[in-house]
Amino acid sequence: MTTLPEKAAAFLELHRPGDPVILPTVWDAWSADLVQQAGFPALTVGSHPLANSVGKPDQEGMAFADVLGRVREITAAVEIPVSVDLESGYGVEPVALIDGLLDAGAVGFNLEDTVHKEGGRLREPQEHADLVGRLRRAADDTGVHVVVNARTDLLLAPSGDPAELVGPAIERLRLAAAAGADVLYPVGRYGPEVLSRLCAELPLPVNAVTLPEQGDKAYFAEAGAARVSFGPFLQWALATEAKRLLEPWR
Repeated sequence: MTTLPEKAAAFLELHRPGDPVILPTVWDAWSADLVQQAGFPALTVGSHPLANSVGKPDQEGMAFADVLGRVREITAAVEIPVSVDLESGYGVEPVALIDGLLDAGAVGFNLEDTVHKEGGRLREPQEHADLVGRLRRAADDTGVHVVVNARTDLLLAPSGDPAELVGPAIERLRLAAAAGADVLYPVGRYGPEVLSRLCAELPLPVNAVTLPEQGDKAYFAEAGAARVSFGPFLQWALATEAKRLLEPWR
């Protein structure tokens, strides 16, 4: 894989329901190289660990230009495909967002429906789908099939029951699928019944999230997931281990 179109095509091919690609979530060139050396075929850059690594808050606490700067360092350090969590899009127009992403060497991105620059409101279902569609068209115009991972935060609602919210989440993501998404991300950690229903009823490959020290690939394969990432949990697990190593030296 030497060109962006080749990397994008190879990345999309990795998303197989029932045989999920594991995408460790990284935040800098060091962690990216660690993942590549461990033999993983691709990786994703998480917004939360990326922000933590530079002392900024998550939820678009970093400027888009600064995110791209770190992504360039990551893509320069590895040969495998890189996808980036672009939160809710940083308020950047779709063409500029896609151009910046490709210029930084990445071939995929997450797009969530929480608008951080507007008080954390949840986009309306069709509003989110429309943005996915604009990004799909902007990507297609470049000749690179950028892998669009459309995310909904609906299942993270603190007062909601995932079992009751799963239906509305499916409807949201079906609209995103129709608009041109490649992967669907009902973010959250919930029971096997909910995950299996999501994988069965959604029309595209499903992204699940887990803790690296607790998850099991076979579990996600059985549920029908096509992609598993770690969010901020890999960085947090390494931080816990670092504290353990450092504690005797205080």
